[in-house]
Amino acid sequence: MKRPANFKKGNPLKIIVVAPEVAPYATVGGFSRVTASLSRALINLGHDVRLFMPKFGSIDEKKYPTQMLYEGMKVPTGDETKPELICNVKNYQPKPGTGAQVYFLENMEYYEQRANVYGYSDDPIRWALFARGLLEFLRLSEWQPDIIHANDWHTGSVPNLLRTIYLADPKLAEIATLFTIHNLNFQGMFDHRNVSELDADDGRSAIASFFSPRLPKQNFMRRGILYADAVNTVSETYAREILTPEFGEGLDRLLQEVRSKLFGVVNGIDYDEYNPTTDRLIPVNYDVSSLHKRVEDKKELQKEFGLPVDPDTPILAIEGRLDKQKGLDLTLEIIRPLLRNFEVQFIALGGGDPEIADAFRKLKEDFPKQVGIHLMPNFTLPRLIFAGADIMLFPSKFEPCGIVQMEGMRYGAISVARAVGGLADTIENFDPRRNTGYGFTFKDYDKWQFFAQVVRALEAYNHKDTWRGLQKRAMTQDFSWEASALRYIDLYEKAILFHQTVVENG
Repeated sequence: MKRPANFKKGNPLKIIVVAPEVAPYATVGGFSRVTASLSRALINLGHDVRLFMPKFGSIDEKKYPTQMLYEGMKVPTGDETKPELICNVKNYQPKPGTGAQVYFLENMEYYEQRANVYGYSDDPIRWALFARGLLEFLRLSEWQPDIIHANDWHTGSVPNLLRTIYLADPKLAEIATLFTIHNLNFQGMFDHRNVSELDADDGRSAIASFFSPRLPKQNFMRRGILYADAVNTVSETYAREILTPEFGEGLDRLLQEVRSKLFGVVNGIDYDEYNPTTDRLIPVNYDVSSLHKRVEDKKELQKEFGLPVDPDTPILAIEGRLDKQKGLDLTLEIIRPLLRNFEVQFIALGGGDPEIADAFRKLKEDFPKQVGIHLMPNFTLPRLIFAGADIMLFPSKFEPCGIVQMEGMRYGAISVARAVGGLADTIENFDPRRNTGYGFTFKDYDKWQFFAQVVRALEAYNHKDTWRGLQKRAMTQDFSWEASALRYIDLYEKAILFHQTVVENG
């Protein structure tokens, strides 16, 4: 079967982006912002982009009014005792220029009656239903994509199903797939580091039925990598790192085998939303030519977190998920000597690991006039941190991309980071001799290297002209989605042409 004669590199593409969360409909982390922003950027480049996600109960239909497209759609389960689940597909079309239209997969039991996106014992069934529901929807739909863009293990069964169960389907067989790895650390609802030989999934056996005890043991990250026409990670450095045992999470050998179809594309950020010149979530707006105004936001940040108001005291900050992946054990090791020996303040914002949260609470008790904490997720305070903090800390064990460092730089907050993954791709180390760079980086996962770079940053902070130069270079970097979207278009075309070759060769 050949691709349609009208397919040609450079022509507008029809793309369906499949993800468990998309902002603003369901937002757990940065992943949701990535899918939404990429979709908008692709539309701005002239492509027909649609989104497909579950219709969670938390999605407000008064705010996002939908229309029914397919009611009572039967989704096969592969189970003899309960051969199908009934779903609906609803459509929401936002105002022109605000985003892609969305197809919501609706099922009362598995999506609407759940308070959260993730975290249920039957998540393998929920994501198996999501993947198969997508393909059953496309069998019914008059609109047919050129490519399915699947994201992370939750959608890893989509390429697998297309190349096995739906291989002979005349409508679906022509669709190419791109599988994006946002974080290789998450491969399913099991511990992939300690799986027994009996339970290990080679990815080539048949996908288990929805209600089979084998389903939770199947590795859909592996299957997405195996069956997709092209695979990418969310930074170029991470794409190289995962080929090694240190970062490959047990899949490095497989990734070495398929490296010809593995690519890296750095995420971007929304430059309209994250803009200190217009941001309504910060007290005082400013730009690169009026950085002196930023001090007012710093004062408001100190007030917000109950710290002494002193614009000369440097503020160190972390913002995001409290997770050991983020290197917060290193942060906790170095922050006490920093607080004892330097006139600094420290702010921590985010929810997650209870053990890490308790450690930050103890830190606040011990240094009440230097430490401010807000240990739960918040969607407005990050902007104040970006606009008021001087230094943001990113000592990650690994980092597929990360977007907080780019958001912070957009507002003039300087990063101290370990040079891994997307942090290495987005932060250039400061070279005082050449007066280049706009951050401070270290190589190994080592507290002394981290401590040294924080001290380096604090010393640079004391030289105001040097620091202002760092801020200006950071703020003028281009991390917008347009460049990344162009790279994705190139990947889509590669995947389509690769799929065409496979189909033509049988």
